[in-house]
Amino acid sequence: MDYKIQIIKLIKKYPFVISYKTRTFSNNIFLVLYDNKFEGLGECDPGFSHTDTIVTEQARLLHDFINSQSLENLSIHEIEQRAEYNNLPKPAQAALDIALWDLLGKKSHQPCFRLFGLKPTSNPTSITLGIIPHEQIFARVHELLIYKKFYALKIKLGSPNGIEHDQRSFLLIKQAAQAFNVKLRVDANGGWGLSDAKIMCDFLAQHGVEYVEQPLRPELDDALPELFRNRPLPLFVDESCHTARDIVRLSGFVDGVNIKLMKCGGLSEALRMVATARAHKLKTMLGCMSESSLSISAAASIASLFDYIDLDSAFNLNPDPARGVSLINGSLTPSNNPGHGAYLC
Repeated sequence: MDYKIQIIKLIKKYPFVISYKTRTFSNNIFLVLYDNKFEGLGECDPGFSHTDTIVTEQARLLHDFINSQSLENLSIHEIEQRAEYNNLPKPAQAALDIALWDLLGKKSHQPCFRLFGLKPTSNPTSITLGIIPHEQIFARVHELLIYKKFYALKIKLGSPNGIEHDQRSFLLIKQAAQAFNVKLRVDANGGWGLSDAKIMCDFLAQHGVEYVEQPLRPELDDALPELFRNRPLPLFVDESCHTARDIVRLSGFVDGVNIKLMKCGGLSEALRMVATARAHKLKTMLGCMSESSLSISAAASIASLFDYIDLDSAFNLNPDPARGVSLINGSLTPSNNPGHGAYLC
C-alpha cells in the first residue's frame, strides 16, 4: 500500500492557554493511504508536550511501521494490535486508524458513521475559552457566542494565580455569557490540589456549572475518591484517562470520562472506551486536541454515542487546512460522502 506523510503547521487564531501550557500552533502529521483509486486520510496531533523532535520522530515511527507491515492483507483490528505491540505512539496510531477507517468507508461507498451503525447527528458541541486576562474576557466571550452557533461554553480554569483568580475569571465569564443563555462547563486541566478542588467544586455548583473536568492532575488520582465522595456536581477525567483500561481503574470515583482520538489511538479504541464506560455506568465526552477539520470529521462520525461533545479545535485555526464536518444547529454533522468526509484543501 502506498502512502504519503506530511507535516503541516496549524496556526491558532488565539493562543490556547490552560493550567500548564500555552499553544500558539501545532505541527500536525497528515497521512494519506493509497489503495488503487481510493485514498484514506488521517491526522496526528502529537500533543501539548510535543517539540519539533517529537513530531519528526512520530512521523518516522509511523513511516517505519507502515513500511514493515503488509497493510492491505490485514484487518483494521489486526493493524491496531500490531501498532500496539510495536509501541507506535498513540497520536501516530490515531492518524493510521483514522486513515484506515476512511479508506474502508470509501471502498465500501459508505460514510463512516454508517459503517459503525450510527446516525450522523449528535448533541451540540461546546466552544472553549482558554485562560485569558480578565480585561479580555468580555470581548472574547462575545466573539465566541455572538453568532449563536454554540449552546455550551467550556471554561478553562486552574490558573497558576490561584483559585481566587479562577473565581474572579469565572464570575466575569458568567456575566459576559449571560445574554447568550449557554450552558457552562469547567475544565481545570489538573490545575488544583485536593483542598482547592473541593472549594472550587462547591463554588461552581452554586453557579450552575454542569460538570468539572480533570480537577486534579493525574499524579493525584489517589485523591479522587475523597473528592468524589461528597461532590456537589459531576466529575469528569481527561488527562487521567487514555484507554479503556484506565476506565476500569477510575470507574468507582468519577462520573464520566473524556475520550480523545489522539490520546487513545483512534476510532477503534474510542469505540471500545465508550462501551467500557457504558458498562461501568459512566457518562462520556468526546474531546479533541489541536486538530484540523480532518480529525474532527472522523470524531464526528462516532459523536452520536456520546453524552457531551467538545470538538471545537478547528474553529481556532487560521487557516484550517481541511474541510469536512458541518456545524448545524450547534452540532457537528458529518457529510454523507464515503469515509469520514474530510479532505485537505
